[in-house]
Amino acid sequence: MNVSRLIPTTAVAGAVVLGLTACSASDAADHKNGDKLNVVASFYPMQFLAEQIGGKHVSVTTLTKPGVEPHDLELTPRQIGGLGDADYILYLKGIQPAVDDAIKLSESTHSVDAAKLTTLEDHGTETGGDEHGHEDEHGHEHEGEGAGADPHIWLDPVKYAEVAKGVGASLEKTDPGHAADYRKNTDALVKRLDTLNTAYETGLRNTATKTFVTTHSAFGYLAERYGLVQEGIAGIDPEAEPSPARIQEIHTIAEKSKATTVFFETLASDKTAKTVAADTGLRTDVLDPLEGITDKSKGDNYFEVMQSNLAALQKALGAK
Repeated sequence: MNVSRLIPTTAVAGAVVLGLTACSASDAADHKNGDKLNVVASFYPMQFLAEQIGGKHVSVTTLTKPGVEPHDLELTPRQIGGLGDADYILYLKGIQPAVDDAIKLSESTHSVDAAKLTTLEDHGTETGGDEHGHEDEHGHEHEGEGAGADPHIWLDPVKYAEVAKGVGASLEKTDPGHAADYRKNTDALVKRLDTLNTAYETGLRNTATKTFVTTHSAFGYLAERYGLVQEGIAGIDPEAEPSPARIQEIHTIAEKSKATTVFFETLASDKTAKTVAADTGLRTDVLDPLEGITDKSKGDNYFEVMQSNLAALQKALGAK
């Protein structure tokens, strides 16, 4: 995954919506009464936002089918051609190079990059612990630092809420005839995300350890939000192979931090996690980065899987 293509921004959602989409009231006026807005979402976290906020006024299709690893997505000619016909495209630049390239080539004026709706940060192999999220409780400097902006913003309910507000505002601009409904749906979604954030804050406040080990360093924002330390075996790129030195370092860190669990995910191989767990005597469990929903997911939607992730973290960290 080419995360280096993501550029951090300090703009907040409400201030940048006009620059994010060139969709206008005249575009929406081209639709007949009763027609739904044709929305294309790049992968599940964007699809969920579009469906929740758009409600009955949108017809959402996703470029990434369930079970497909989003980072490895290759688009068909039909999918690429369909981008030009979309009324509204919602994507997250940096997660899927094929999508980024296709949208750039399409020169669509109806696209919204969710990465511009919140502030991106640079998370390396390990994240969390201090206010900057770059230093862990052991003071180690690990490989992967400075690898580029971390795109996994949806795993932080607060940042996801910021993105939701921006998406809602841009849909209001795109389709002003239904602006009141988009605003209502956005407010409801943000309220649920606020409740989820409170559940995480409360559930992870008192734990026996603050360190958790993952195969894929997708949880940097979550770790930083709730004062935890993510120790990634690999980096932000799930396809990256960890070095022998990094694996040995994980052994040492797990022992010192009293970590209990090596987490793997639903859409990637669990081989590395099981190997490290066997070598260190740790347990394995699933911590889902929510890049897609399948029959293996521990929940049918974003909120159900995030609640499952919270339960898994509480167990692994010894929540009191």
